[in-house]
Amino acid sequence: MNSIEYNFRTTIIGSMPHTEAKSACELIHRHLKDIPAWPQLPRRSGLEGMDVQFSKGFPGLSLIDGKLVFNRSEGFNEALESLYNAYLTDDYGKYGVTNEYAAGLDCFLKSDAGDTWAVKGQISGPISWCLGISDEEGKSILYDDILSDAAARMLAMSAAWQEQKLQNLNKNTIIFVDEPAMSSYGSAFFNISQDKTIGLINESLSKMRGLKGIHCCGNTDWGLVLSTNVDILSFDAYQYGSTLSLYPDAVKSLLKRGGAVAWGIVPNTEPEVAKETPASLRDRLEETMAPFTRAGIPFRELASKSLITPSCSLALLTEEAAKQALVLLNELACLMKKKYL
Repeated sequence: MNSIEYNFRTTIIGSMPHTEAKSACELIHRHLKDIPAWPQLPRRSGLEGMDVQFSKGFPGLSLIDGKLVFNRSEGFNEALESLYNAYLTDDYGKYGVTNEYAAGLDCFLKSDAGDTWAVKGQISGPISWCLGISDEEGKSILYDDILSDAAARMLAMSAAWQEQKLQNLNKNTIIFVDEPAMSSYGSAFFNISQDKTIGLINESLSKMRGLKGIHCCGNTDWGLVLSTNVDILSFDAYQYGSTLSLYPDAVKSLLKRGGAVAWGIVPNTEPEVAKETPASLRDRLEETMAPFTRAGIPFRELASKSLITPSCSLALLTEEAAKQALVLLNELACLMKKKYL
């Protein structure tokens, strides 16, 4: 996918409110003709929670009564060595996600993607994942250089395994690394160096060969995020649209290297989904994009490097509201394509 033109194509972040994988996949295929994505279903099972879903195979980590518990017990060093050997030999199978942990992925892989532009997957990012796991002393493994590095490599293998599976549906793939915790970067909540942050994110992207994205649903240091090896920046443009405009040079650099912005302009709360219309969202998106044209990026260029998505997960909506969000997404995309393309 060289010299890619995204042209306001649509996709989603991942999580859906359904408890049945089949109904979630049917809704996605009905409404996402450009870039369908497999649905994460946290209401179906605690195994589909963000920390747990991609945890299988990590050394010393066990799931006890629905909670992840870490312990450097006997065999830990051997398990760690096995992880690094798998990483070095591209042996990803052990770090794939099973049906039990991702029913939506299993259902999606058995479906017909049809004539789509690409297919999308997602995985927890290393910063957010590590913050959610504590060692024996109750300290986040993000602050342990060995464990955090191992986690980034495990997630890289899981992402690569997922990418290979998705390529059976469409040779063009997009995988988003979900990093909600980056909205707290530099705060007392967590404080690690810029170099380590970039290094862990880049490590998690390192095994993928298709398009690589990062999603953060709050305000953060976008300059730092855009200095990673991502192709697509996905962010909540509905609530935090103005924050990205503070980094015009970083956005220019992203576009110059062939990257794109996924504008999360469709809201993900029921009152806002009910309130907004395609026209009101078009106005909001145009207002959010305008600072970049004033900074010297031609609008046609920006449009060609733009995706449109919901602001974040749709999992907290009702199924009917999630459907309405996808309807808004499609109708908004049609308005933008008609007006600018």
